[in-house]
Amino acid sequence: MLTIHVAEATPGTAVLVDGDRVAAVGPYEDLVAVRPEARVRRWPGILTAGLLNPYGPELLEGMYHPDPREAEGFGTEPITGERAQRIFRADASRLGASARRGVQRLLAHGTVAIAGELRSRAAIDAVRRAGLAVGRRPEKLPAGPSFSPVPLVLLPDLVPGGPARFAVFDVPDRAGLVRLGASTCVATVLGGRLVHRAR
Repeated sequence: MLTIHVAEATPGTAVLVDGDRVAAVGPYEDLVAVRPEARVRRWPGILTAGLLNPYGPELLEGMYHPDPREAEGFGTEPITGERAQRIFRADASRLGASARRGVQRLLAHGTVAIAGELRSRAAIDAVRRAGLAVGRRPEKLPAGPSFSPVPLVLLPDLVPGGPARFAVFDVPDRAGLVRLGASTCVATVLGGRLVHRAR
């Protein structure tokens, strides 16, 4: 199915998606004129190629992401350090479920690629199933593991024929994204599929 994604603050870089590929990038009016039958998804803010989070292992294997049903015992925020490792040692099956919830947090922050060497099969499978790309870590890492690291690592612009992998942030421009961070994500698309949409 053909879909045009357009964000209010970047109408000149709308994206026409055909399956799992980018068919075209350009002004919204041009894409609609060429493919009027395409479904249109309108978003607030800016559409970008998405973010690379360089802390894949630290976020998916070094943190425990509690299930909402565990809030009474574990809270709702990720658990780090030795406490997280104790949880994994007590029940190895928790690593896979935690990694899947961690991937969902990454998607909710506009992450379309991660870096760092994952060692556990559970985390590798969670990343693969979600369709996250795996890249190289930058030589200079941001200030520490975070779902919205500072500075953000923005991926290169989308190109026709490339993978339909991008994110939309509810900010007025890229400077606003840098200032306000990745928690402003309203949509993440991987393989042409909408894998995160803010409520």
